[in-house]
Amino acid sequence: MWRELGTADADATLLRALVQRYSEPHRAYHTLQHLDACFASFAAVRDATTHPQEVELALWFHDAVYEIGRPDNEQHSADWARSALLAGGGSGDAALRVHALVMVTCHNVLPQTPDQQVLLDIDLAILGAAPPLFEAYERQIRVEHASVPEHDFRSRRRRLLQQFVARERIYHTQHFRNRCETQARANLRRSIDQLGD
Repeated sequence: MWRELGTADADATLLRALVQRYSEPHRAYHTLQHLDACFASFAAVRDATTHPQEVELALWFHDAVYEIGRPDNEQHSADWARSALLAGGGSGDAALRVHALVMVTCHNVLPQTPDQQVLLDIDLAILGAAPPLFEAYERQIRVEHASVPEHDFRSRRRRLLQQFVARERIYHTQHFRNRCETQARANLRRSIDQLGD
């Protein structure tokens, strides 16, 4: 990937640092397993992207910084991705695009490019997973937020999931709409009902 970006080979310490981040003990969902699932999803839609190496790099970094309760995890992850690419000799334009790709995973703005749409849909693919996998994901999210009191967690989680259901479309690309949209809505409604109990 680094060579395809026109940079020098990545320093092995960068890979170790990323693996260490995704292996942090407070993570239950945002782990190397999640990263592996993202890359598996990406393989199916790689040809739909304009800058596939940049999307791949953004996937590596999109949850690199994940501290519970911090509102700026994506910002720190995006900054790290940009600086790593520049340090490796990548272009300023590519670094800006990678930074924007990571930032779109804040889920508070609409994606502006096809690459952003693909990356965002990959990040949300779990919402449209088969019910047992989605339910495992929900349990893992609760483990990650173990420090949050139950009532507060349920209220915040319910509000977040309702925001996804309220959207006209959860997914931005035809590939993920076809594969995930119907199941995601069923999963989310079931989870919302359970959180309201």
